[in-house]
Amino acid sequence: MALVETRTPVQGVAARALPAADAQRAQVPRHVAVVMDGNGRWARQRHMPRFFGHKAGVDALVKAVDIFAARGVEYLTVFAFSSENWKRPHEEVSGLMSLVLVAVSKYLSRLAGDGVRIRIVGDRDQVSDKLRRAWEEAESRTAHNTRITLAVAFNYGGRWDVVQACQQALAQRLAPEQLDEAWLGRHMALAFAPDPDLFIRTGGEMRISNFLLWQAAYAELFFTDCLWPDFGVAEIDAALATYARRDRRFGAIRPVA
Repeated sequence: MALVETRTPVQGVAARALPAADAQRAQVPRHVAVVMDGNGRWARQRHMPRFFGHKAGVDALVKAVDIFAARGVEYLTVFAFSSENWKRPHEEVSGLMSLVLVAVSKYLSRLAGDGVRIRIVGDRDQVSDKLRRAWEEAESRTAHNTRITLAVAFNYGGRWDVVQACQQALAQRLAPEQLDEAWLGRHMALAFAPDPDLFIRTGGEMRISNFLLWQAAYAELFFTDCLWPDFGVAEIDAALATYARRDRRFGAIRPVA
């Protein structure tokens, strides 16, 4: 079997020879997180209301899920609605809520049939009962799918995530010495997934905007001017190619050969 030299993402382990298939797999991020930015500007460039940009963004997401899955990505987490987005105009927020319901109705069967597992992460207390029921249906119908897990962060914030994990610790009367990184990690909203390897933000902004603050500590960051509705095959492959060239050391140094 052919061998190639590759870098391993395990902390403190030197580069070593891996079978070609394993080396190729190591270059693909297991978990990709995306801030889907630029929907409103995409619509404005076309002299359309912002709602049409969000609708195009949903269509782009469905296509992206299939592309990432085809490339071998196991988890895709997208920032759909932040805990700060409630500050937007009421009409836009209401339209986004309605769009989620339409998207579940339109795409759930397709995603379920394509082997996509859907998970919703975030604070559900502020959304309507109707929306919660739609999410529960999506999670239930896709619970046994294994091709790729799509985690939709809705009414989510990284600071909220840390706080809610700490609140669980207080509720369980955890002793100070029992509270460590491992415990908090198990009680984060995204505890079912490994930490993201690659963090993508579209739309030209270069900030993480309170998304996965805990989980993205060692994620590789990729920023692009491409607006989310236009983020397709070429852009995804460019992001994955950039990731494959990164030297991931997790705070360690690599021994000199």
